[in-house]
Amino acid sequence: MLLSQLTDNLQIPFSATADVEITDVTFDSRTVRHGSLFVAVRGTQSDGHQYIVSATEQGAAAVVCEYLPKEQKEGVIYLQVKESSHALGIIAANFYGNPSQQLKLVGVTGTNGKTTIATQLYKLFLSLGHRAGLLSTVCNYIDRSPVDATHTTPDALTINRLLADMVKAGCQYAFMEVSSHAVVQGRIDGLLFAGGIFTNLTRDHLDYHGTMAHYLKAKKRFFDILPASAFALVNYDDPNGSVMLQNSKATPKTYSIRTLADFKTKIIESSFEGTVLHINNQEITVPIVGKFNVSNLTAVYGAAVLLGKEAEEVFVALSTLKEVPGRFEIFRAPSGYTAIVDYAHTPDALTNVITAINDIRANQGQLITVVGCGGNRDRGKRPLMAKEAVRGSNRVILTSDNPRDENPQAILDDMLAGLDVVEQRKTLVIGDRREAIRTACALSQMNDVILIAGKGHETYQIVRGVKHHFDDREEVKKCLT
Repeated sequence: MLLSQLTDNLQIPFSATADVEITDVTFDSRTVRHGSLFVAVRGTQSDGHQYIVSATEQGAAAVVCEYLPKEQKEGVIYLQVKESSHALGIIAANFYGNPSQQLKLVGVTGTNGKTTIATQLYKLFLSLGHRAGLLSTVCNYIDRSPVDATHTTPDALTINRLLADMVKAGCQYAFMEVSSHAVVQGRIDGLLFAGGIFTNLTRDHLDYHGTMAHYLKAKKRFFDILPASAFALVNYDDPNGSVMLQNSKATPKTYSIRTLADFKTKIIESSFEGTVLHINNQEITVPIVGKFNVSNLTAVYGAAVLLGKEAEEVFVALSTLKEVPGRFEIFRAPSGYTAIVDYAHTPDALTNVITAINDIRANQGQLITVVGCGGNRDRGKRPLMAKEAVRGSNRVILTSDNPRDENPQAILDDMLAGLDVVEQRKTLVIGDRREAIRTACALSQMNDVILIAGKGHETYQIVRGVKHHFDDREEVKKCLT
């Protein structure tokens, strides 16, 4: 593809005589080959501008950068842009034939609920007979074929490559999680969305964004870039829902489980087996649990209708949906207790899961919560996580999550700092996560519930920078047998 075609919509003036054929596009200098276009992107760990010389020595035919290098190699075209990350999004879309324009692409953003909503939409449209794709924290899918996921939202090149694969596979719809990091870093620039969904905004990622105001701004930018042809479906139960709609060109729509909205759900009856609901006054029984999951399901219903599906066929499909792996995943013990594995790794998410459990168990038996916090992340939420766990549980076991490069005990000390003397009395500290889960199971009796929070679907634990296999669900199953 010609360089001029790749940079279309970037308004970069350069002579047609200087145009050149590009074989591939990359922002990683290590993958540059003869004829590559190298885009120098400023990252959180390194600045791609430092590798321009290396890229040209390896055969890059052109370079896109924010500032030109002092030494320029003869025969290489250098194009200067205001923001390389934004340029990469546009270039990636052009390189792969703008696949988002050939799909109905829906993005889901918010602190919690992204994975559940995107995955349930994907499953729902498959059940309705459509081919669909999914870009998710847990796993990506090209129709029904899984592709390993490494990030909540991949880089711009990977996103467009996967979307192009979906188009080739005959997919009509695609659903993706849109993280705040992805918005700020321009990973979704160049994509055409048919709709956007906002779930909620609570404390998370402040190690990256710095303040809640910046975090909010990142989420809002997604709705600011939605086209007029798209819908913007927001959670009206979150005060930031209406903020997302400000200045958005997309058609505004709302969903709620508390107040009047375009898509309104009321909970009639709940158990660990499922929930009876009224969605827009239509009764339906679904195999999911918890108010937060009911809210997510309302968003799924609303988005499906906004994408043109008939309400009745959506209701039938919703009644068959099951939980997403690692999201309120329930395990029954022969001795009569229940274990629940959930990805809750923010104070708000933890509170939501604990509240859902307590609403159903109605003080029958005890709730034992096993929880930790990740290393190299926002330290400020650690005492809050411990506080929320103790507030809603009969007993709490603080343990390691993914300590990464931090000292696991230092993380636990940060969590303990959020508890007073009385709260510490019903708290155990067991750094070994496997042993913590075993202890919770050993302490449990008939009608008790164990909540194992923080890792959910993850199948690894990172300790002192080393990745080890570890799956909360596997550990629970060992205890049950």
